[in-house]
Parts: sequence; C-alpha cells; structure tokens
Amino acid sequence: MMKFAWDNYKRYAWGKNELRPLTRNGHIGNMFGGLRGASVIDSLDTLYIMGLMEEYNDAKEWVQTSLDLNSNGEASLFEVNIRYVGGLLSAYYLTGEELFKNKAVELGEKLLPAFNTPTGIPRGVINLGSWGWASAGSSILAEFGTLHLEFVHLTELSSNPIYTEKVMNIRKLLNKIEKPHGLYPNFLSPVSGNWVQHHVSIGGLGDSFYEYLIKSYLMSDKTDDDAKKMYYSALEAIEANLVQKSPGGLTYMAEWRGGILDHKMGHLACFSGGMIGIGADDGAPEKRQHYLDLAAEITHTCHESYARSATKLGPEAFRFDGGAEATATRLSDRYYILRPEVIESYMYMWRLTHDPKYREWGWEAISSQRILVDRFLLLLDS
Repeated sequence: MMKFAWDNYKRYAWGKNELRPLTRNGHIGNMFGGLRGASVIDSLDTLYIMGLMEEYNDAKEWVQTSLDLNSNGEASLFEVNIRYVGGLLSAYYLTGEELFKNKAVELGEKLLPAFNTPTGIPRGVINLGSWGWASAGSSILAEFGTLHLEFVHLTELSSNPIYTEKVMNIRKLLNKIEKPHGLYPNFLSPVSGNWVQHHVSIGGLGDSFYEYLIKSYLMSDKTDDDAKKMYYSALEAIEANLVQKSPGGLTYMAEWRGGILDHKMGHLACFSGGMIGIGADDGAPEKRQHYLDLAAEITHTCHESYARSATKLGPEAFRFDGGAEATATRLSDRYYILRPEVIESYMYMWRLTHDPKYREWGWEAISSQRILVDRFLLLLDS
C-alpha cells in the first residue's frame, strides 16, 4: 500500500504537497505558506524504515535539490512543525544525514517570531517571509501544545537554548493559570493568557497536547517530571469529567462545553487508547492496571465505530445519544479521510499486551481500505 501511494504521488504530484486522486494532479494549498513537498518530507522516515531505498533516495535528492525554505506565505505553525520540522528530524535521527538536520534547524528559526506575543503563547499562523503574525484571536491548545518534542530536539541539534525556552514558557503559563475542574480548554488568548471559552475535547483542538506531555516525559528518559505531573493530573480530570460508559457498555470520551457534556467522540480522539496505554506503566502503582484497562476499553469502542459502519471504516465522529452507540448519526460526520488514530492505538495496544485481536482489527481496517481502492480503480478503468 505504501508503494502504491508513493508511486502515484511521484507520478502525478511530485514536489507538490499532496495528490488529488480524482483529478490525478498535485495540490499545493495554503496551509504551508508556500512550502512544497509536504508528502516527500512526511514520507522520508516511512520509506527508510520499510526498506524502500530507491524511493527514499529519490526523496532525499528532492530535499537536497528542490526544498526551498524561502517562501513568503502564511503558514500554520502547527502543520509546518509536525510535518516539515518533525519529518526532517525523524529522517535525521534514522539516517544521520546532516542535510535533514540543517534543514530542520533552518526552518525552526523561521518559526520563532510566532512566539513574539505578550504571553509567549504563539500565534497559530505566521508569515514565513515577513516573519510577522498572520492571525489574530485565540491560540489552540493542540497547536501550541504540539511543539515540545521538535523544539527540544532543535535545541539539542543547534546548541541554541531558545527553542526549549519557548516551549518551556508555554508550560509555565499553563501551570500558572486556573483550569476548570482541572481541565484544559481548547482556546487561549496569546495576549491575555486567559482561556477564551470553556470547550474541552480530547479529539480535535485538544488531542496532541496530551500526547506530547506523556511523550515528552518518555523522550526525556523519564526525567521530565513537570510533563509527567501535567499529564497524570490532566488524565485524572479527564476521567472525572469526560470518560463515560454507554448503556451498551462502551467506554468513550465525551466533549465538555462549559459544564455540559456533548456525547460525541471524534476519530481524532481515538488516539487516546494508545496514549493511555503507553503511559500506564508510569502511573501510580495502584492505577497502572486500571490505565491499561481503560486504554483497552477506549480502543475497543473505536473498533466498534469501524465494525458498525457499512464500509467497516470509521466515521469522522460517532455519537452516544438518542439510542446511538458508536455510530455516526449526522451526515456531516459520515466520511473517512484516512485518519491514523484508530490503527495507531491498535499498534500500541498490540505491543503492550500482545493480544492478537489488535493485529486482526488492524488487518480488517487495511482490508476495508483495499476493497474501496480496488473498486475505485475498477471505476477509473471502466
């Protein structure tokens, strides 16, 4: 499947950010501020790990000859960080190629002006050419909270402490401000440092903030006690306020809107099964098995969202109200865009438990994708 996707990207969209399969042409979009080759950068580590060396070398050559970081457009700080900076760093640590390190540090420097706010909480969008802000309003928890891993490594590789200082300042502010019921709302003013509205979600807008806390702790060889404390305190608040059990016995993460629960779980929130699983062993001794059980229950619920759909692929969001259980009841939620969170949780839970059902569930999802791809190819050929 990887080779199929890569070959078609290279054939129809080489150097562009993504492939549009229906028209079979490349698309740049406006998310990356004029940067190109997002699919190339994002695929470097996967190609290398899978041993697709010819494809990897083509990608490396493109980075060396065609990746131009001197763009002059408005870019998402979050997207550029996780896809470009993260992709380049991952490729560097796997291969040792200085090219990737140098490009990552060069690009990281271009992101620093986003932090020039009264609080140090970065704006979500930055102009890569003028180095100025390109957005006003609130900053999003999952965006400013999903910088720590990459920025700490930028400091290590460049010997410049500024990257770590920027993300540690975010932590300091979050530790200082009051959190409703211990929860982290999704929107924060980069000017005042106050929450803008009390909407809490473990899915979109919040998700990777929590993921980066536990991964920062693990990445530090378990020395980052601040990340550990923030993660487990947040998890306790999530359990107390968001974790619910349906009448049919399915455990899910509801959303919280100013004290009122919305009994919806997004596909994005399905990463939480794997996240809770990888953090289980470092929780309080009396809660370790509980966390592993909770991880398994959430992963099971997300599998049910796949199993109960007509295509056996999960919807963008599924609900637990009006008699619904892990099904998409609204037309706006009935679509699938190759999100990885459910299969990601299967992978983590397999590694933690070696229960074969997680591999079986993963194969079910892959098989369902292949059926749809084959039907699409038949349609193109007809």
